Amino acid sequence: MPVITEVADLKRIYRRRVPRMFYDYAESGSWSEQTFRENTSDFSRIRLRQRIAVDLANRSVATRLIGEDVAMPAVLAPVGLLGMQCADGEIKAARAAERAGVPFCLSTMSICSIEDLAANTDKPFWFQVYTLKDNDFMSRLLARARAVGCTAIVITVDLQVLGQRHKDIKNGLSAPPKLTLASIANMMTKVRWGLGMLGTKRRSFGNIVGHAEGVTDPTSLSSWTAEAFDPSLNWDRVKELMDMWGGKVILKGILDEEDAIRAAELGADAIVVSNHGGRQLDGALSSIRMLEPIAKAVGDSTEVWLDGGVRSGQDVLKAVALGAKGAMIGRSFVYGLGAMGEAGVTAVLDIIRNELDISMALCGRREIADVDRDILLVPEGFSGGLA
Repeated sequence: MPVITEVADLKRIYRRRVPRMFYDYAESGSWSEQTFRENTSDFSRIRLRQRIAVDLANRSVATRLIGEDVAMPAVLAPVGLLGMQCADGEIKAARAAERAGVPFCLSTMSICSIEDLAANTDKPFWFQVYTLKDNDFMSRLLARARAVGCTAIVITVDLQVLGQRHKDIKNGLSAPPKLTLASIANMMTKVRWGLGMLGTKRRSFGNIVGHAEGVTDPTSLSSWTAEAFDPSLNWDRVKELMDMWGGKVILKGILDEEDAIRAAELGADAIVVSNHGGRQLDGALSSIRMLEPIAKAVGDSTEVWLDGGVRSGQDVLKAVALGAKGAMIGRSFVYGLGAMGEAGVTAVLDIIRNELDISMALCGRREIADVDRDILLVPEGFSGGLA
């Protein structure tokens, strides 16, 4: 086993160990993948200011997100099909998050069900929901989350229609994977993954199968999305879902100042600047470029978080400096999960926390609350937003 010192080390192992359709599901975007690439590359355009002769004893990166204490300004983002990246993936990732002291958010499109995750973890988690046509199913879904003690929901608002993801279509993405000559040949080379899957009963969408009615093909992400997701979503419907839940709500998928202001006016406890990992509107600006104008637009009316492109603790630091209260980590922890299971997710969180702490110190800051734009050198015209 190679020495693991950065997230990229785990990504290399992940690519070797997980079937191509699930690797491509995580590591791809829509259409030309421009936005997918820029989510990551735009972070490198922002430079850090090194400062010296500052008392750096007793540092802390701990903070609070929507009133909850967290060990660092990070959340494990909702990611669909985690249980296909690694057997029982949602449970393993949530346990790693518990130990690291950061929130875990379960996706509606998870393999492990809400109830199953609650039975196999010790701390409350958050639950992510899409806006679906079936209001009865939505009501029951939220009731299930409430019953197991979820402390917040994340409503994804940027998936009324599915962006075209060429790799997912070509691979025939499904859960469990459809058996074709190509998929069988590829899976036969992933012995570790295969043995894990043989040892679990969790292989389909646990929150959907047996709970949703009128779905003709629940094994197919794209088919179920086309049938169940609500293209008529508007702000009134968002408010209706917020009221239906009655607790803390995070709105994820905001990429415009006007939308951010509207979300804050609705009473969202936090909004997440996100382009769905570059998997929806290709050609949209990266999340990090839209972060600052959105943070300025909403001011202190709600918490602003970033999602998209976070691969290091320095990325988290830059996001905080540009106005984010926290950052959602998605693909990075998927790399760890697919590479080494629960231990891999723990490794990713340890790496990010260490990089965040050391980089913050070398920028002359001792507390994460003291991090501001003064630690950055940002190119002129970098931030997007309305003119």
